[in-house]
Amino acid sequence: MKLYTYFRSSAAYRVRIALNLKQLPYDAVAVHLLRDGGQQKQADYKQKSPLGIVPALETEHAVLTQSLAIIEWLDETYPQVALLPDDADGRARVRAIAQTIACDIHPLNNLRVLAYLTKNIGITEEQKNDWYRHWVNEGLAAVEQLLANDPRTGIFCHGDTPGLADCCLIPQVFNARRFQCPLDDLPVISRIVAACESLPAFQLASPAQQFDAE
Repeated sequence: MKLYTYFRSSAAYRVRIALNLKQLPYDAVAVHLLRDGGQQKQADYKQKSPLGIVPALETEHAVLTQSLAIIEWLDETYPQVALLPDDADGRARVRAIAQTIACDIHPLNNLRVLAYLTKNIGITEEQKNDWYRHWVNEGLAAVEQLLANDPRTGIFCHGDTPGLADCCLIPQVFNARRFQCPLDDLPVISRIVAACESLPAFQLASPAQQFDAE
């Protein structure tokens, strides 16, 4: 398998964690989101990912896009080390946590949106950072509530083994730290993040460990 990735991309980070949890080998191909005007915008890459985003996972049969779809494909194709629970209620809960992060928090704060705010709308760097922190704080507070109010939360987001929700949570917290979002009022998230960051699968997927890290 070949993963088209960028070291700081939250979505690519999710997939790297999932691949590592399943101990699946892959070749990483860097798609630099800033260099050359954004390599993700180049025609050859947009043939793989028409929206021009990372990650994309090239398999023997197809090129897959969208991080959650890729992770679920991995779980269906390589069921060892399952990333989703066996029961329908549990799967719905894990997907809800994952989608709260990947669909409600992250899209408002990814590179494309932040660049549009500054370049096209003309907001200042300080206003951009305020925008970022507002939506991240609101979103992570909701995730904290989802986790704190459910007995199915264990060492990790769902039970005592890491899964899909954890694959999404760790990259979002990484970005929150980069933009100096306060995490003091998120004790459950902070505990889960500490547990995840103690595991090699998460450590090896971290941006600082990637070959294209800057």
